[in-house]
Amino acid sequence: MVAGNTRALEPGMAFSIEPGIYLAGRHGARIEDIVVCTTDGVVRLNTTPTELIAL
Repeated sequence: MVAGNTRALEPGMAFSIEPGIYLAGRHGARIEDIVVCTTDGVVRLNTTPTELIAL
């Protein structure tokens, strides 16, 4: 998905959702989820948990 793209999503289309946080000059983190459009919404294909874990 790209800013300015007006094409409507249709069942069977796949794309990634990549929210992230970046600290300039230090580090960053991004979660990448791959999803497929269905007639009822989306199905997330990734199965890895995305909860924050404090070490």
